[in-house]
Amino acid sequence: MPLVSMNEFLPKAKANKFAVGQFNMNNLEFAQAIVEAAMEEKSPFIFGVSEGALKYMGIEFTVAIAEAAAKQSGLPIALHLDHGSSFEVAMKCIRAGFSSVMFDGSHYSLEENIALTKEVVKAARAMGVSVEGELGTIGGVEDDISVDEEHASLAKPEEAIRFYEETGVDCLAIAVGTAHGMYKGEPKIHYDIIQQVANAIPVPVVLHGGSGVPDEAIRSAIQAGVGKINVNTENQVACTNSIREVLAGNATVYDPRKYLTPARNAMKAVVQEKIRLFGSSNQA
Repeated sequence: MPLVSMNEFLPKAKANKFAVGQFNMNNLEFAQAIVEAAMEEKSPFIFGVSEGALKYMGIEFTVAIAEAAAKQSGLPIALHLDHGSSFEVAMKCIRAGFSSVMFDGSHYSLEENIALTKEVVKAARAMGVSVEGELGTIGGVEDDISVDEEHASLAKPEEAIRFYEETGVDCLAIAVGTAHGMYKGEPKIHYDIIQQVANAIPVPVVLHGGSGVPDEAIRSAIQAGVGKINVNTENQVACTNSIREVLAGNATVYDPRKYLTPARNAMKAVVQEKIRLFGSSNQA
């Protein structure tokens, strides 16, 4: 089947208290691991692609890989721009075949963020493409973007509700205490903010920084109203650790398939575990 917008499955996720995983695609092996896990679990999912990953893979290869995955799997798959920095980048992705985009205007004032997001929503909706917005500043490191704890800021529920009402985004990422990357300690998630926003808007709340969050915290976030959860770092760590293990065990290995195959299997295991945790198995 063709790539779909997130509206093919996020309303169901919100209504039935499960979450759909966004698993970032960084190369072919990431994509294969994700789709193989989702096929076995019969789960919808979202390929997340950052601007850094786009530069690395090339937009044409990225779309081709995602389209091949959708055709092979028969699953509802969204190809989603993660943390899009501008209207221009979002439009470039839509024209290339992305079925969903995120515009991250969280570093602007509330008024500017609303105005810029509205423009993306207007253009995307005309093309049948879903849009994610963001409010508050999520800490941690993703690609070349680094936000320390001092400058991370929680979303204000009243501002998040206003943001949705004025933009009409299809899902809303709000800063609630998680961070990009792996955690040194346990994150303090503000479930009250999630619940207050989720109860007031008809679309799901998005949890960024899902890697390394304890299982019980994930379950609580879903019950509070999270319907989309982003995971990238755990797959990156699983991939890298597996490659290191293979090369450390045999210094004569030079065929990339010899170390990328176990790396792909390691990532597949992570994705399957997350799908089951998020409750999206058998929801395709």
